[in-house]
Amino acid sequence: MLDGSRVGKQDDRVGLFGTIDELNSQIGVVRMEISRSETLQGDLRTSADDALGLVQQELFDIGGECSCPPDAIPVNVALVGSEQADRLVSEMDVWLEDLEPLESFILPTGSPPVATMHVARTVARRAEREACALREKEGGQALRPEVMAYLNRLSDWLFVLARWVAHSTGEAETPWTPLGERGA
Repeated sequence: MLDGSRVGKQDDRVGLFGTIDELNSQIGVVRMEISRSETLQGDLRTSADDALGLVQQELFDIGGECSCPPDAIPVNVALVGSEQADRLVSEMDVWLEDLEPLESFILPTGSPPVATMHVARTVARRAEREACALREKEGGQALRPEVMAYLNRLSDWLFVLARWVAHSTGEAETPWTPLGERGA
């Protein structure tokens, strides 16, 4: 652990920062797909890649914080604050201005950058669930509220970013059709 303590691989904190590491790696795959995309070019490519790169940096900060109890965080560890979660919301608000409101769920599909963003979104949601479980098990002080808020906003942010990139590159979203309407 970051504070020098040792725990088993099955420890909930190890699971959480492992999932955060998995999420960070998945975002790396998204960035690779963005760099290879023929439809995602210019300012759009740069904007998406820069935003994802900043999130990767912040996930390392959060992973470090999650790797030790709150009362043992070394003083030299930078802590993600409410301003980072607020930035995610502000960015979503800008992207949502370009998007039509959803009238149904959409299938997590699309070009490689968009589809991999949807995978990253599901990993972000799992990280949030694991963080909630850790707080419930260890008490409300197990993780700072700022970490919880960031993880909560991040999955929404990835969803909106996926929609915005799809829209900006002319990809059509695939709506979910409920069983009764599919005639199957």
